[in-house]
Amino acid sequence: MAHQTPPIEHPSDSRQPSVEHSTDDAPHPGKTHSELGREETESLELALGGGGLITDLSDNELPADLEKARTTDSQKIRNAADWDGPDDPGNSQNWPLRKRAYHQLAAGSLAFAVTASASLITPATQEIAAHFHVSLTAAILPLTLYTIGLACGPIIAAPISETFGRTIVYRVSAPVFMLFLLGAGLSKSFGSLLVCRLLAGIAGSPVLAVGAGTSADMYPIHTRATASTFFIMMPFLGPGMGPIIGGFVAQYKGWRWTQYVSIMIGVVAFILVLPMQETYKKIILTRRAKKLGIPGPPKPNLTPLQTVKFLLTVTLARPVRMIATEPIVLFFSFYNSFTFAILFAFFAAYPYVFTNVYHFNTFQNGLAFVGILVGVLLGVALSITIDRLVYHRVHWKRAQAEGRTAVAPEHRLYVAMVSAFLLPIGLFWFAWTARPSIHWISPILAGVPFAAGNLGLFIAVALYLIDVYGPLNGASALAANGLMRYTLGAVFPLFTIQMYETLHIGWATSLLGFISILLLPIPFVFYKYGAKIREKSAYDTLKV
Repeated sequence: MAHQTPPIEHPSDSRQPSVEHSTDDAPHPGKTHSELGREETESLELALGGGGLITDLSDNELPADLEKARTTDSQKIRNAADWDGPDDPGNSQNWPLRKRAYHQLAAGSLAFAVTASASLITPATQEIAAHFHVSLTAAILPLTLYTIGLACGPIIAAPISETFGRTIVYRVSAPVFMLFLLGAGLSKSFGSLLVCRLLAGIAGSPVLAVGAGTSADMYPIHTRATASTFFIMMPFLGPGMGPIIGGFVAQYKGWRWTQYVSIMIGVVAFILVLPMQETYKKIILTRRAKKLGIPGPPKPNLTPLQTVKFLLTVTLARPVRMIATEPIVLFFSFYNSFTFAILFAFFAAYPYVFTNVYHFNTFQNGLAFVGILVGVLLGVALSITIDRLVYHRVHWKRAQAEGRTAVAPEHRLYVAMVSAFLLPIGLFWFAWTARPSIHWISPILAGVPFAAGNLGLFIAVALYLIDVYGPLNGASALAANGLMRYTLGAVFPLFTIQMYETLHIGWATSLLGFISILLLPIPFVFYKYGAKIREKSAYDTLKV
């Protein structure tokens, strides 16, 4: 989800000494994570979580807290290379909890609007096919192209957020996203519908990336993962909620109104983001320096072309290379992508199953996704519970007692190991209970373990990748994960109907279940052999 690459907490800012590796695409060959410096790696990681359209804020939009910092005692501030102390009011981590919660709510609401818009149109697939005289497979293309657009988030986000900050992304990207949705709703031809949906996905994609950076800005590392969970779940909650809303709209208002309702959700979220203040440290300090006429944060001695080249390396070239050369990235990205693609395949499969077996109408087909929605919420609860009870209370406290500054990243995989069993349970449950002799509530409830396992697996893998590769290369690993995830998610719905018609419901879903069983050992294998695999990596990895 898009989600694209959410910042993940480390129990400590420091890492154990590690073997130096020099790679062609490494920005600092021969340096370890700690040598890169916390500020550089963190800012670059968070740069991957920003995006939007190129627009700058005026000096008058400087947060009120910075104005206070200036007028209180400007003589104290000799430069703006760092905060003016641990209680600097410009630091968003010093904001009151209610203010930080509001910023998370606003960013999460906009992310929900973007992801829900992907699937909100799916209950109207048959109407679109009839209206434009196209096949049912072609009528799924508005979902496919929108999802492909969401994959562009990190590529767009990185250079823009690094230069202009996070808040401007919400204020500019959201209206453009909604304008393209309006164009989709007013489309007179099937081609214009497809183009507008693709552009809407591209315009909305940076929101998914920059929101994760906003969460990371406002919370210290030891509370960041829990605090960011609200945003991390949006690429799963939005698509699960979309068909529920879209089913009602398509049933009573028609397919065009699925786009208009998406805009309405976006407008509400947009109103929430308007009062938001900038949270990105680098941008805040730069504006402070400009306002006070003092030296700003140090900048790397790079030309604009070199900067763009570096950011494209982190967001595109390196992710592709890591998929090809890093077993950890390849196997976990494929596992995440496959389960995410099943979720998107259900956007086509659910209407087919519940219409043919239980004679549901369009509205009722949307309500069938309630099980998915409940599963997403349970997946969040499962992930937080295991992380707190096992990772923090057992392994992190043990590491502290032993004087170690890091925990073996394989301890992040407990949630993934539990989730690996939930996935096939949900799939086989759905496969063999979706029949007229069994009540419709059973296949709906089958979505609960599947969705919980899907989200739990993603959260565990994201934590693991960041722990293994550190902020910079970890961001590239998550970009690789997102690129593969949204690509498969876009493709799977295109052949879902044909697969269910050929293999029928039981065996078509069982095929997905059997593949999930084949993938089930992946977290267990890396839990046991992960340390040895990390040692052979071409990238600088955590050595514990």
